[in-house]
Amino acid sequence: MMGFFCWSGCLVISLQLLLGTALDNLPTCKEEDFHFEYTECDSTGSRWRVAVPNPEKACAGLPDPVKGKECTFSCAAGEFLEISSQLCSKCEPGTYSLGTGIKFDEWDKMPQGFSNVATYMENTAEFSDNKPDSCVNSSWIPRGNYIESNSDDCTVSLIYAVHLKKAGSVSFEYQYLDNNIFFEFFIQNDQCQEMSSSSDKWVKLSDNSDWMHHMVSLKSGTNILYWRTTGILMGTKLVKPVLIKNITIEGVAYTSECFPCKPGTYSDKAGSSSCKICPRNTYSDRQAKECIKCFEDKEYSEEGASKCVARPPCTKKDLFQIHTPCDSERKTQIIYKWIEPKICREELPGSIKLPASGNKEDCPPCNPGYFSNGTSACSPCPFGTYSNGLNECKTCPAGTEPVVEFEYKWWNILPGNMKTSCFNVGNSKCDGMNGWEVAGDHIQSGVGGTDNDYLILNLHISGFKQPTSVTGATGAELGRVTFVFENICVSDCVLYFMVDINRKSTSLVESFSGRKEYQSYTHIINKNATYMFTWAFQRTNTAQDSRRFVNDIAKIYSITVSNAVDGVSSSCRACALGPQQLGSACVPCPAGHYIDKESNMCKECPPNTYLTPHQVYGKEACVPCGPGSKSNKDHSACYSECLVTYIKENQTLSYNFNSLGKVATLINGPSFTSKGTKYYHLFNMSLCGHGGEKMAVCTDNITDVTGKDIEADAEDYSNVVKTFICQSTIIPSDSKGFRTALSSQSVNLADLFLGVTTNAFLGGITISPDVFPSHLKIPDVNFFYKSLTTTSSCEQGRATVISMRCNPAKLGQGDISAPRNCPAATCDGCNFYFLWETAEACPLCTERDYQKIEGACKHGQQETHYVWNEMKLCTKGVTLPEKKVSACESIDFWLKVGAGVGAFTAVLLVALTCYFWKKNQKLEYKYSKLIITANSKECELPAPDSCAIMEGEDNEDDVIYSNKQSLLEKLKSLATKEKEHNFESVQLKSSRTQHI
Repeated sequence: MMGFFCWSGCLVISLQLLLGTALDNLPTCKEEDFHFEYTECDSTGSRWRVAVPNPEKACAGLPDPVKGKECTFSCAAGEFLEISSQLCSKCEPGTYSLGTGIKFDEWDKMPQGFSNVATYMENTAEFSDNKPDSCVNSSWIPRGNYIESNSDDCTVSLIYAVHLKKAGSVSFEYQYLDNNIFFEFFIQNDQCQEMSSSSDKWVKLSDNSDWMHHMVSLKSGTNILYWRTTGILMGTKLVKPVLIKNITIEGVAYTSECFPCKPGTYSDKAGSSSCKICPRNTYSDRQAKECIKCFEDKEYSEEGASKCVARPPCTKKDLFQIHTPCDSERKTQIIYKWIEPKICREELPGSIKLPASGNKEDCPPCNPGYFSNGTSACSPCPFGTYSNGLNECKTCPAGTEPVVEFEYKWWNILPGNMKTSCFNVGNSKCDGMNGWEVAGDHIQSGVGGTDNDYLILNLHISGFKQPTSVTGATGAELGRVTFVFENICVSDCVLYFMVDINRKSTSLVESFSGRKEYQSYTHIINKNATYMFTWAFQRTNTAQDSRRFVNDIAKIYSITVSNAVDGVSSSCRACALGPQQLGSACVPCPAGHYIDKESNMCKECPPNTYLTPHQVYGKEACVPCGPGSKSNKDHSACYSECLVTYIKENQTLSYNFNSLGKVATLINGPSFTSKGTKYYHLFNMSLCGHGGEKMAVCTDNITDVTGKDIEADAEDYSNVVKTFICQSTIIPSDSKGFRTALSSQSVNLADLFLGVTTNAFLGGITISPDVFPSHLKIPDVNFFYKSLTTTSSCEQGRATVISMRCNPAKLGQGDISAPRNCPAATCDGCNFYFLWETAEACPLCTERDYQKIEGACKHGQQETHYVWNEMKLCTKGVTLPEKKVSACESIDFWLKVGAGVGAFTAVLLVALTCYFWKKNQKLEYKYSKLIITANSKECELPAPDSCAIMEGEDNEDDVIYSNKQSLLEKLKSLATKEKEHNFESVQLKSSRTQHI
């Protein structure tokens, strides 16, 4: 760039020489026909002053270039460099100069040099057709005194480039209220390298709706300044835009002219470095040397006005009522006053008069913990005493202690630790007004200057302390902020409740839009720090100069802050007494101890119970832990050891989730806003915790979306949520052109562990069967959690269930999913459901989960194998036994015995068959001989009869049947006979002989 300007200056000189003949025909240049400019500095630090013709001026005889002032030369504030004489001159009245700086404080239109660049999400196929027109109307909008960012979910950059000869700075004032919009300011040099770290470019939220100041150092050379915003719209409500004013850049080489004072300002002296603001009822035009007064009886103007406005007739919208402080007689009075500054006229037709003040009435009683000391004010009770606000302070009886808190329910004067104000980001019409007004039994929002003013009520609490009767409970509830309110509105009014911790940043806790009936809201405190609680009421978000909705108001009936370190006491409660000092002062109970009603002594809670943080009196203060859980050492919380056992069909199933006990992450999505901005829901979950400690961490504006291992001190980081389960909204870096992913809107989903069971119901939380349908024989193991933080939509707090499902196919951490019909893990914003499928969720293996298989006997050995049952539904536990190898001799022996018995049986059957066959042959033979003998000749004489057995005749029947021999003996004798008798002789008796 430097070379370009040097070349351009030389080009002018060359043109003057080369075209000298042509220039002779032109008229001689006059002073009004040209102006001087400096060329860029060369490598030696020198530059030239060159005469440049004005547009549409053609003349000859331009002055020759002369050497200009050194590059490091600059004028003082209130002066400018007159290039024609190269001397510093003072600015005339009506103008100003910063010397080495430039200031942009007028935003009626976009100043020269500023540009708008609107970008969209990454070029995805789903939205590529809509991309060209999605952000065409998104830009930074000039609003007169300030510039306003876009309020949609497009990314819009306000860009300005400046070249500095020496190191300088840039500063600006801003209003940044809504954490649903990301606001970053960063700088790039001429090599497009970012000059600030990613942690420095995120701009801090505004405190209590104040204008904040931001300044960044600049290096010499070209600096490109970026103001970039991105709205995150996940609902129908628009984000509140970022406002910027008074951009000042220091470090420029010189200013060749002074800046005119903008309308509504003036400078009455030469050499002014700034312009003064015109007071009320005056006005000024541009480059004014003084302000002009309005006709006070007929016109008025606000501070810094560019014109006067006619005064309208007075109406009810121009007055308000107040309750006077109590006098010495404890009387108060309603007084009507005109809103200051008064802009209406009472003498115009239709105008009303100021109503007369009301009669004196009795003052409301003092607030609890205060007493009337005979004066107009109420005084706090001394430490150790109490009062209900109606009576004098009394000392707490022996065995009791004062209940320390702030309870404001009567509103005659504003308490000492509260303040009220009116604020408008665009103008100062309500500066100095009271935002809220006391009204006896309530405090209500005031009138303000316009309907879009923020009417602010602040309550400062120095800190919180542990109750005297319990100490050492880590992470226990320290206190509660409870307020009762109602919104009476016909417009789009909003009541905001915000919290500022240790004066670092103000975060929105809850907002109540539109008409709200009489109701109560409670915010739990578990961090010991300095707090500023803020209630801000806005009638409408639409910018306007009139008051149309003056009757729209918010009423707060009571505000109660328990355990405030500097609180007062309205009552006493039983406390623990020392063993040697019965009837004397109270002593603190150790952690996890309650106060016994009979003895007023400290007693430890029973095992597996936790002590309620707001009630320590009586054994009922110890609440039993849910199934599958136990209490930590100090009985402040319940947790699970990740070991679960239950009985199903006379079988005991045991689970061990210790490998899943660390923090797991689920990034659900992507989801898209109405304009297509991509975002994710990030869930960090600590299944069992670590000895009751909540391990899951979610952080706003972090660069690591899996920042679950972040350890943060609660007092130092108010935007850190540490609990069992938390949720954040993640904007990926590729969605909006960010260099890192962004995390915001961290929400606590589970700060109380209820228990673990296989049932679908626990602690009022029910899992519908169609949420995660299952066909497994093994039921899911459900972890139940509860969040103590309530919202306007979740009056009972949020509830979360993690269903652990056995899935042998998913090893390690497995997969975590949400219901299909509720991709954000919730359908109503109050009940969250997660399904965690992993093999680690299967029950521990036992002997019932495997079987043995015996192999064949080979080479005298046999193998026994063990295998898991079909569809293994277990993990860890008993291990699968190794195969066994054993000898198989006993099996061969019985095989041999069986073979021998079979062979013997076969031989016996064959022998019997042969025996009976031979016997049958003998009978046939004897019968045949008998027949032959009977048929022989009758003359033949028979043999003589004999009673003895003839020689050679066998008495076989007697041998076989009468002796009753054994089977073996019969076989033996049969074999012997066959050997000894090779033939048989049969003696037949003839019939003839018998006859004789």
